[in-house]
Amino acid sequence: MRTDRDYTIALLIDADNISPIYLDIIINEANKHGKITNARVYGDWSQERLKTWRSKAEKFSLTFVQQYANLSNKGNATDFTLVIDAMDLLYSNKVNAFCIVSSDSDFTKLIIRLKEDNMYLIGMGESKTPEVLVNSYERFYYIDQILEALEPKKERKDKNGNSLIPKKETIIKEVKKIIEDNLEDDGWAYWSIVADQLRKKSPGFDPVNYGSKLKALNFFKTFKDFEVKNEDKVAYIRIKHS
Repeated sequence: MRTDRDYTIALLIDADNISPIYLDIIINEANKHGKITNARVYGDWSQERLKTWRSKAEKFSLTFVQQYANLSNKGNATDFTLVIDAMDLLYSNKVNAFCIVSSDSDFTKLIIRLKEDNMYLIGMGESKTPEVLVNSYERFYYIDQILEALEPKKERKDKNGNSLIPKKETIIKEVKKIIEDNLEDDGWAYWSIVADQLRKKSPGFDPVNYGSKLKALNFFKTFKDFEVKNEDKVAYIRIKHS
């Protein structure tokens, strides 16, 4: 059975869409899933505005892919280049996972196409990322929320209509439903099953989005709604009844 750490990953970053302040987070989270064997960042490197990106990316030996702003819609030009490279990597059979870093919904069709070839898909973007893109991935990281959690002294941004992070109450309701659907005879549910189904229903879920640095199981353990136990290194969870 393949685990998150078994993957060989192609990391593709849309520099026109993502700030370089997130690069350390991007590399750290991607590395949790396996080995990054291809790391590319896309943009028009002749532009002064990407100067900071270049200095940050050199730290991690990322490959700079040049896309001149010679079309009326420069953003789409960069998207096309990234999509072509992704398909080339797919057919090379050298990777079995992709991590695409962008908040641009134009990549949704690419993600669906890669999934058809059994690629493991990791996404990263800001809270403004459209839900249709977030839900296309197996796993999605809201990198702006991770940055805020790592820098608690930094003032948190006000929530706005573009934020698609589920409310805490919504996540708790989802977990309760998953537990109820997977109860064993003793009234407990295997945490591994609950966690897997939650990841599929809400790819963007991460305790860090709610100001917690705990792992998911310990995060839910803090709520009065749940009970958790471990037996022979197997974790279980159930709804706490009064």
